[in-house]
Amino acid sequence: MRHPQIIHDDAASGRYSCLNMPKAAVPRLLVVDDDPHIRKLLEEYFSANEMQVTVASSGQEMTEMLVDRTIDLVILDRRLAGEDGMVLARKLRQESAIPIIILTGVRDEADRVMGLELGADDYLTKPFSPRELLARVRTVLRRTTGEALTETKRKGVRAYRFAYFELNLRTRRLAKTQPAQRIELSNGEFNLLLALVADPQRVLTRDELLAACRVYDNEVYDRSIDVQVLRLRRKIESHPSQPHFILTERGVGYSFNSPVEILY
Repeated sequence: MRHPQIIHDDAASGRYSCLNMPKAAVPRLLVVDDDPHIRKLLEEYFSANEMQVTVASSGQEMTEMLVDRTIDLVILDRRLAGEDGMVLARKLRQESAIPIIILTGVRDEADRVMGLELGADDYLTKPFSPRELLARVRTVLRRTTGEALTETKRKGVRAYRFAYFELNLRTRRLAKTQPAQRIELSNGEFNLLLALVADPQRVLTRDELLAACRVYDNEVYDRSIDVQVLRLRRKIESHPSQPHFILTERGVGYSFNSPVEILY
């Protein structure tokens, strides 16, 4: 039997409050690992730190659970029994924007780089400390949800609808209704659009948009928002050079120029 590769952390300081988040906004995690000891330990540890935890032992179970559950982040083992976690990560990234943290016993830089290139948001090698994993989970959630998404979840919003588009918060997908079409968005593009539609007709500064988008520390500069806006315009505007939805407020930031319907 495989022994769980975990560094136990019994320090009292290892338990965190959940930043005083309301119950509706408690993070929902899916742990995918074929080792029952790791599944149990992480389920108990994250539950004790005020997070909702679902566990799966295979890629098939993961897929089934994602169908009828709203998941904020997936913790995925690199080497499941008879399955390649990298393949599962790539498939998950192709189908959704749910953040992924990969766990692995392989201490190889090329392996880690490949995981990140496939769309993983973070990568942690075994043995690991649950306390460190918790910190990484919180960091990734801050990057991928942003302040606008946290506030939206608190209000119980299911989706935003504008013109012939619908932004679904449960699936983190944008759909065009006329004609019917799914529009692929990166995490950054999704969070940027969410920040804009959640507060239409108001000018949002670049700093506010940076806080809402998935931007890593070494990428935090104003021009990164301009690039995200340009990419988003190409996906939702009929004429990106003459935008109708996302307007530029020179020297300040951007505003969303369209009526928005909220679906609860």
